[in-house]
Amino acid sequence: MPETNPNILALILLFAVAGALVAVMFLAATLLGPKRTNKSKIQPFECGVESESSPREGAIRFPFYVVAILFVIFDIEAVFLFPWAVSYDRLGLFGLVEALVFIGVLAVGLVYVWRKGVFEWK
Repeated sequence: MPETNPNILALILLFAVAGALVAVMFLAATLLGPKRTNKSKIQPFECGVESESSPREGAIRFPFYVVAILFVIFDIEAVFLFPWAVSYDRLGLFGLVEALVFIGVLAVGLVYVWRKGVFEWK
């Protein structure tokens, strides 16, 4: 019989425990959760009051979502600069050039979305 790697066994055990936990959570939600919904709970609302217009009529503007997604993208990319800043002295000139290339790519992306007019609210 071939010898199995203990890391593989640990990984299989991890997936089995995770799958069992998901199954238990779904079962508990089905058994303990509400059996019927209240009509007032499924109605759309804005800030706790009844909505004045249908969500399909465009009450929420699309550019807000684009700006929010761009913020998340640039925020996450900016987080990648923190490890570089911590190990800057060990990386030397090569690290500096790599960071400048990374910032340059971010700047090109920012200029691209700016020229596309994403930040202009009409």
